[in-house]
Amino acid sequence: MTDAGTRTAPVRRRAVRPVPAGAVIASVALVELSSGITQGFLSPLLKGLTDTLKVTAADLNWISIANLLASVAFTPVLARMGDLHGHRRLLRWNLAIVLAGSVLVGLSRSFPVLLAGQILQGAIAGFFPLLVGVLRNRPDGGDAESRRGISRMVAALIGGLSLGLLASGFVAATVDSPTAALWVPAAGVALALLVTWPLLPESEDRPGGSVDWTGAVLLCVGLVALMLALGLGGTPGWEWTSTRTLATLIGGVLVTALWVLVELRTAEPMIDVRMFARRNVVVVSVVTLSFSFCMLGLQVAHPVFLGTSPDETGYGFGYGPAVIGLGMLPNLLAMALGALAAPAVAARVTDRLTLVTGSALMAVGYGVVLALHSSAPLFLLGTVLAGLGNGFLQHSTRTLAVESVPHDRTSVGSGINELIINVGGSLGAAAVLTVFAGHTPAGRVLPDLDAYTTSWVLCAVISLAGGAAALLYRTPPKDLR
Repeated sequence: MTDAGTRTAPVRRRAVRPVPAGAVIASVALVELSSGITQGFLSPLLKGLTDTLKVTAADLNWISIANLLASVAFTPVLARMGDLHGHRRLLRWNLAIVLAGSVLVGLSRSFPVLLAGQILQGAIAGFFPLLVGVLRNRPDGGDAESRRGISRMVAALIGGLSLGLLASGFVAATVDSPTAALWVPAAGVALALLVTWPLLPESEDRPGGSVDWTGAVLLCVGLVALMLALGLGGTPGWEWTSTRTLATLIGGVLVTALWVLVELRTAEPMIDVRMFARRNVVVVSVVTLSFSFCMLGLQVAHPVFLGTSPDETGYGFGYGPAVIGLGMLPNLLAMALGALAAPAVAARVTDRLTLVTGSALMAVGYGVVLALHSSAPLFLLGTVLAGLGNGFLQHSTRTLAVESVPHDRTSVGSGINELIINVGGSLGAAAVLTVFAGHTPAGRVLPDLDAYTTSWVLCAVISLAGGAAALLYRTPPKDLR
């Protein structure tokens, strides 16, 4: 323990052995690839799970919500412990937790067991901040090198999403067991753990201090309560005016407010809330909320739409699991392209215009999907435009979040951004769940078309709001970066 206002001197430790830069980049990319596989493998399977697990399309949104709520709990603790105790050490534990969740998902034969596995898989949110810590704390880990590394990490993440889609779709289409494809993420995470264990170097610099466990618990309880109330609000038993919903919502607000007060009085807070007094931190946070709201909010809706037969509901394309995976691929490839191009675009037109352009492309993409969803090629064109903009924003917001903090708080800075991504995604998944539940007729599994059109309009508006916020970003002087 340290007295208020006193910080233990940073401890510098040498890596156990030098590791070639290529091996480090390959290892980092492999971990993010496994993260993408874990996040993307379910999409081609969702329509089939409504029959296998006896749930509605609206219920499937709980997969996203459970995973994202767990991410809210895992991210700040893993990020802070990585800065304190070594990014590689925590990453190994992180991979082990996700592997345990992936095995549970593979074994699941009921919806509650699947959700339990998804909760453990939510620890993947710790991968990115810990890997950024590994990259940025290397001797050659300056801002320019970090930007290139983050760009490759985002591209690997999206590549993993694509691979997860294709692999699970292929397994589902070729193996008789309806749950065989649930083992796809376990294979990816096990490979990442096995390969990276001997290769990734440990961080050389570690700050003194300790984990703010009080702040961590308050933050997790407050955010989870808020997400639960917003996610269930309007559904049976959780009407907006019910005692249960109001108590959970008000309780979440009060606990979050208490967390802010505690952090302001803590010498080494889990998250320094004073950072949010800075204009650029608020702008980047708002943009992050906007793109994650749309990206994660629609990650269940779009594959279900592609797999729904127009003969059954009057909309959709009736694709099977393998074709759904291929149908989601253009969006993901566009995301990867946007992430890889973002550093060059930002260098040419500034970070602010990159943020604005990304938000505008997302809004246009959802507008195209809304207007032309009866045509498969035009539907996919809309997802490509949204994906390109999303890739710009994924790279830019993650980079700017890392550059806003000192090196000894690298994982915390990245973790805050990942936390905001998860909060935005939770809000998006909750909003879409509410919309879908409100547009699913009694006794039916699938919603009517209005559930989708309302969701697309909402995401277009949210994207425009993010673009408007991005106009307020100001490039800091070089000596302050």
